[in-house]
Amino acid sequence: MLSTIKTVSNNKVCLNALKASTRSLSNVSVFNTKLNTTSINKVNLNKINIAPKKQNFTLQNFCQNRTYANTKEVSFKGVKNFISLKDFTPEQVLWLIRRSLEIKQDMKNGKPLPQHLKGKTLGMFFTKRSTRTRVSSESGWATYGGHPMFLGKDDIQVGAGEPWKDTSIVVSSMVDCILARLGAHDEVETLAKYSSVPVINALTAKYHPLQILADIVTIYETYLPNWRDLPTNGLPLPKLPNLKVAWIGDANNILHSLLVTLPRIGVSIAAATPKKYNPPQDVIDFAVTNSRKNNKEYGEVSFTHDPVVAVKDADIIITDTWVSMGQESEKKQRLIDFAGYQVTEELAKKGGAKKNWKFMHCLPRKPQEVNDEVFYNPKRSIVFQEAENRKYTVMSVFEMLMVEAK
Repeated sequence: MLSTIKTVSNNKVCLNALKASTRSLSNVSVFNTKLNTTSINKVNLNKINIAPKKQNFTLQNFCQNRTYANTKEVSFKGVKNFISLKDFTPEQVLWLIRRSLEIKQDMKNGKPLPQHLKGKTLGMFFTKRSTRTRVSSESGWATYGGHPMFLGKDDIQVGAGEPWKDTSIVVSSMVDCILARLGAHDEVETLAKYSSVPVINALTAKYHPLQILADIVTIYETYLPNWRDLPTNGLPLPKLPNLKVAWIGDANNILHSLLVTLPRIGVSIAAATPKKYNPPQDVIDFAVTNSRKNNKEYGEVSFTHDPVVAVKDADIIITDTWVSMGQESEKKQRLIDFAGYQVTEELAKKGGAKKNWKFMHCLPRKPQEVNDEVFYNPKRSIVFQEAENRKYTVMSVFEMLMVEAK
């Protein structure tokens, strides 16, 4: 995959950012202060042309804007917050996925990442407990050189009744970005409205966009591991094959986020929920409007109350907790309502899922949601890979908001 790297006028080229901007060029290597190229088609650096002929030159101080060969430039100009993936175009979503894949590869290869966030502070509001979100966000921000500051509900005055509006105004005057894992969705919307810095939704009752980015990265790694070698047709990434996801479970923030995202990148989704548990109408309307019904490039969307129907021809089966945080008082009734919704080999076989179907879950998992035979089967379950990818995807969001959108 090749890149065109544009530089801002009156700025010299900076080696560290050049490394970051050329990480998708497998045949570009940087040693000390020299860029060595071999067998690449073409890269433009202002007036410097790197062609297949080997060239060496010294570079200093760089300001960059990344695009990819044969793709339209993806712009994040005007983007301030990351609240829901429905706010982003399919091209922008795929850009985030690509950057996540690249960041992961660079970290696995031991390549140092640019210190985009050196001297910058991330304020982390958590009124909901977390393992993956907290660890991925803190370590991801720190990897870019920044300082993450965890603020639980008992650490700040919100727990004593201070409004989110006041909290947002005050805290955003002292930090560079806010990441919030909250309850009601209108809480993060209030934060975003009154904050003077970018706000990232790390979970609300309605949406969990960071999790869905990790899901999509995992799907690419599983079904399109050779994505670098395939034509992109103008997109940041080649399209996934014609896949079908079956959702078996509650109509919660994960399902809502899948519905507003997967169809727009060409993945079909069939959602099975108990009769009393339906997604909000605005989520349904958005998903159906942005489906194959109106755009042949999009995936299909369907709803059912029968898990057996949903898993028909499914490539991936996804579930989540039946009892979300704050719903503990409903547990007894929910366990009754969700009878027959446990993901098992028997369910998949009965419904006619694809022979090599995979299982995903955002974790933590409870046995009534999926049995051990599926959950711990390495030929089926990709949940731990999915969890690890939370780090790389939140890092791509940090980069998008703090670098690309500036």
